[in-house]
Amino acid sequence: EVLRAAKTPKPVALTLFINWAVKPFTMYLLATFFLGYVFIGFIPGTEVLADGSTVELWRSYVAGCILLGIAPCTAMVLMWSYLAKGNDGLTLIMVAINSLAMLVLYAPLGGFLLGVNAMPIPWETILLSVSVYVALPLVAGYFTRKWVITTKGIAWFETRFLHLLTPVSTVALLATLVLLFTFKGEVIVENPLTILWIAVPLFIQTVLIFTLGYFVLARRLGLSYRDAAPAGMIGASNHFEVAIATATILFGLGSGAALATVVGVLIEVPVMLMLVNICLRTQGIFGSEPV
Repeated sequence: EVLRAAKTPKPVALTLFINWAVKPFTMYLLATFFLGYVFIGFIPGTEVLADGSTVELWRSYVAGCILLGIAPCTAMVLMWSYLAKGNDGLTLIMVAINSLAMLVLYAPLGGFLLGVNAMPIPWETILLSVSVYVALPLVAGYFTRKWVITTKGIAWFETRFLHLLTPVSTVALLATLVLLFTFKGEVIVENPLTILWIAVPLFIQTVLIFTLGYFVLARRLGLSYRDAAPAGMIGASNHFEVAIATATILFGLGSGAALATVVGVLIEVPVMLMLVNICLRTQGIFGSEPV
């Protein structure tokens, strides 16, 4: 199935266009419009970042949204595609290609948009984040898999090793979320609607990118439903682990940017489940029988 998917470049080209030519800029525009204009009266004050610089609080929230917008999902989208009965082989190829694209484009896009947002841009730190949280796991995963299979065999790798390793990322993510909410507890208690203000542009962004990819461009390109569903979802969802890690390293664990990335985590699962349901209910518009 992977080999067949590799021979159909349109869905992959669609995801690359959405993820890197559209999504980062719509995220910046939506976040700036809502947090910098519509809700500006509810987000007063400034904050001191990890490097000692002082910025307006709403700009820090926008920075977190930007870091989400430039990190397309390369993990959970496999589950969303499976639930929507999409093309698993194609999804795997899109994940691999977008992971490689992230190595090249994440730092330049992040630096550019953060600069437009008048945030400090420590280029070395951005490059370090990409190296540590994207490149290093990719290389480590490859060599770990190769070593385990060589020493223990493929059966032990699939039945034992993966089951032991899977909970680690979940526990680490939950621990990070607890720490982030602990550091931002005072802000949330004093202004609980902060979560809502940040969630509005993130929700609109998710629905907008999904609509553009799934309902508009996928149909215009003549994709089948099984190709269109994952193509629409990979752009709609975010690689929030990378976004959280980058925000924490760049601006500090207690920054508004880090809080904004956590809000992205909170809304992503229910919103993506909603989009999965929409996909399943609209299979007919692609001229195919329900899967």
